[in-house]
Amino acid sequence: MRGVVSDKLKDFLAQVAIGLQDANAQGAIITPELTRTNLEKLSAFLPDGPPVTLINDSQLSAPGRNIKVRIYHPAPDKPLPVLLHFHGGGHMCGSIELYDPISRELAARNQVIVITVDYRLSPEYPYPCGLDDCEYTLHHYQALLQSLDLAFGEELLIAGDSAGGAICTSLVMNNLRQPRVTIDKQVLIYPSVDYTLTQPSITENGQGFLLEAAKIQWYFNAYFGTKTTDTALIRAASPLLGPFSENMPATLIITAGCDPLRDEGNAYAKALSEANANVTHHQLDGMVHAYMLLHSLVETECEQTYQLIEQFIAPD
Repeated sequence: MRGVVSDKLKDFLAQVAIGLQDANAQGAIITPELTRTNLEKLSAFLPDGPPVTLINDSQLSAPGRNIKVRIYHPAPDKPLPVLLHFHGGGHMCGSIELYDPISRELAARNQVIVITVDYRLSPEYPYPCGLDDCEYTLHHYQALLQSLDLAFGEELLIAGDSAGGAICTSLVMNNLRQPRVTIDKQVLIYPSVDYTLTQPSITENGQGFLLEAAKIQWYFNAYFGTKTTDTALIRAASPLLGPFSENMPATLIITAGCDPLRDEGNAYAKALSEANANVTHHQLDGMVHAYMLLHSLVETECEQTYQLIEQFIAPD
């Protein structure tokens, strides 16, 4: 069923539609550079975010590359839980800078150490380069914090929206197949978990709601590159189609009713429940994909999302 969008977003979506029509009429060519620029423009809708006591730009030295990270520590003398934050953007766009207000909110509200990862992006670095960066961070974040002489606790959380949700669920899937670390909780906001694009909402919500089905396919083509036609690989990379177990992390899933990715998020929640894993699922029916980047238009819904995350991270 097609979603019914909130009145708060109708004018914005109308302007987006006009922009798309004008671009098509002028024969504009969509490029990664243009797409990245357009996503970064959404920073105009984001607040600055709360102050955090310590913010440190650092990097992890991985084989053949350095992985840039930003650490947000609200109480540097306290051993707080660690939350690895993976930004969205179709595996092609997004940045630490764009997501800085969200990272600040997560750190300050929940009293956790947030580490945001500047993972490699497609098409320059196709699958699994970005995922490899995030997995390396997952396995070595403790050494990084120790090298900076920052206190941290044992509890580990991961969080991501859209493609960041794909990264979270992929890390959980990989860790289930070959356990190396303990991930205690994961927070998924309108996550991408099925690269096959076969869920009904891809069609039902695939036009007119900011993220469109054709654009998703374009993102995935860039992400998988020459492997796009490898059906077995696409399925193996899709966390929704991977193994599930009651031993998976406690999971919070927040979906948007007008999102093409709505149904795969719902299906992931159902699969977790059927595996007897700990899962909490909320859907904001009038919201579109990426609404967390449209904060000034949907302040109430963004606040509700942050409160749901707070209740999930520290239920007591």
